[in-house]
Amino acid sequence: MSDQFDLRLYQSIPELLQTACAQYAHRPSFSNLGHTLNFGDLDRLTRRFAAYLQNETDLKPGDRIAIQLPNVLQYPVCVLGALRAGLVVVNTNPLYTEREMLHQFSDSGAKALVVLANFADRVEAIIGKTQINTLIITELADLIPMPKRLLINGVVKYIKKMVPKYHLPQAVPLNQALSIGMRRRFQAVTCKSNDTAVLQYTGGTTGVSKGAELSHQNLIANVLQIRNVWQDFNEGKEVVMTPLPLYHIFSFTVNCLAMIQSGCHSVLITNPKDIPAFISEMKKWKFTIFAGLNTLFVALYNDPKFKKIDFSQLKLTIAGGMALQQDVSETWHKVTGCQIAEGFGMTETSPVVCVNPPQQIEQGTVGLPVLETQVKVIDEDGKDLSSGERGELCVKGPQVMKGYWQRPNETAQTFTDDGWLKTGDIAIIQPNGYVKIVDRIKDMILVSGFNVYPNEVEDELTKHPGIVECAAIGVESEKSGEVVKVFVVRSDPTLTEKQVIDHAKEHLTGYKVPRSVEFRDDLPKSNVGKILRKELRPSNQPKTEKVA
Repeated sequence: MSDQFDLRLYQSIPELLQTACAQYAHRPSFSNLGHTLNFGDLDRLTRRFAAYLQNETDLKPGDRIAIQLPNVLQYPVCVLGALRAGLVVVNTNPLYTEREMLHQFSDSGAKALVVLANFADRVEAIIGKTQINTLIITELADLIPMPKRLLINGVVKYIKKMVPKYHLPQAVPLNQALSIGMRRRFQAVTCKSNDTAVLQYTGGTTGVSKGAELSHQNLIANVLQIRNVWQDFNEGKEVVMTPLPLYHIFSFTVNCLAMIQSGCHSVLITNPKDIPAFISEMKKWKFTIFAGLNTLFVALYNDPKFKKIDFSQLKLTIAGGMALQQDVSETWHKVTGCQIAEGFGMTETSPVVCVNPPQQIEQGTVGLPVLETQVKVIDEDGKDLSSGERGELCVKGPQVMKGYWQRPNETAQTFTDDGWLKTGDIAIIQPNGYVKIVDRIKDMILVSGFNVYPNEVEDELTKHPGIVECAAIGVESEKSGEVVKVFVVRSDPTLTEKQVIDHAKEHLTGYKVPRSVEFRDDLPKSNVGKILRKELRPSNQPKTEKVA
């Protein structure tokens, strides 16, 4: 890694965008559903959207606009257009329930919303309880030329019936807004580096979903920190597979902002859960970069057609979002010929804190801290621990958030008195500087006074050829306080509980061995595919199952 990057190269994200669009005007920027926008298109469309917001609404710089879109071409256009108008983007998961939407819109004070028509019926149910008075609706293929646009939108709406009926007469179609914006004057807004650019909602290290305030400088610093790690990088020439949703902070910074800054071409996958369609799309491209996470890697390489993809140009695979298991890493490398560079981050850090340099990957670690980032581990009393000791990972750096939106108490609880962000993750900093994440503090299982880390149990069990994926939790025990229980998705239908436990006994210390196994067809996952242990043990009834 080099230390030659100036992390204050740009004052704001609009400045970063304008620079990239001028430099790479004729190169492709984003592709989806068979259509590609080049950087010149991205510049024009984001200006038009910004001009509409500035001239046709009562929105002012600093107001919040929620963007509730999957990976479609409209996402970068609307997010970057809103930022060019000086607004604060509230990234919103399209799959949110009405309750989750209402909380996020109300907590952020969002005055505007861009939503895919497929989810507009949920908006109808709650919009009257929010401050939203600017509503823009888009259909899946709106930025694709006619007649293909009409065909795709018609199939989605009338044949697949994926657009429930809704009544929102105040809504403006996105293409109408862009058409109006083309005839209005766009006025560039000067954003200060410390101005909030994005409210990225997260459960954080404690409690209810909160909006992490990420400034322009937080995000720009992280973009340049990421770019600093990737030395073997051809600006304006990389083709990046983008299955992780751009509204999630990992993909937002890595696949959207960082790839724009470097003039790269991102291929947006709207529904990565449709593995056959995803693989079919991958076959069309000679992609050079792939960003994913553990469960997605497993789902892909377990499909026989995955091995028929041309991986000859693939030179960088990035993993984040959840622990990367050893067997998954080895299998991906064997099938694709490309090692996975695992990293670590969190919403509160924009997100990247550490990453494995592609030329110096150390499997089992999340790599080295990125440029101008300090890390340390502390014990329960807040005392600094030495290299090689386990403790809570703490972070300082220019990518660390300003704080939680309008939640000073939660912000204070997340930072130490001297300004270190407490991550809530147990980690080891090795003598060579590489960081190893052990597990989340809140997921740790206490068996007869001994700490059991679910990641370790899960990593060992997934080495069994009959297990696709698993999750470990703690359940109450009268004898030992807690014992380990695992939920298993098996590829071998004849696999028994005894065989799983026997495998664990071979490789794990006695108190780490599961006392019970529950087989499932699938495991609950987040919007990016991270296994949700908390749903296996309901939070409102935290460990009700007892084992004698």
